[in-house]
Amino acid sequence: MPREITGEVIHVVEPDEQGDYELDGTVAELADSRYLLVCRKGGVPSLFERLVAFFKRDPITPVTLVSDEGAEEGTEIEATVDFTTVDGVYEVIEIE
Repeated sequence: MPREITGEVIHVVEPDEQGDYELDGTVAELADSRYLLVCRKGGVPSLFERLVAFFKRDPITPVTLVSDEGAEEGTEIEATVDFTTVDGVYEVIEIE
């Protein structure tokens, strides 16, 4: 069942760099010759949101998107994704 995710790209793992990381077997299979986009769920927080999160000790919620296309670090993306068997890892259907 597809869903929408908005996130700020905080790290990109290109297909030829995947050997430098210790990827879970299932994630490695999903990412075969595709990009891994590690994102801050919810997009780019405002200064106020960052302060509130700091005082509440509310950590960043990361999600990993497996995509056919890459993105630049620091950009905010909206993507239609599908669940995978790995918690926190989604397969991108479309990036808007």
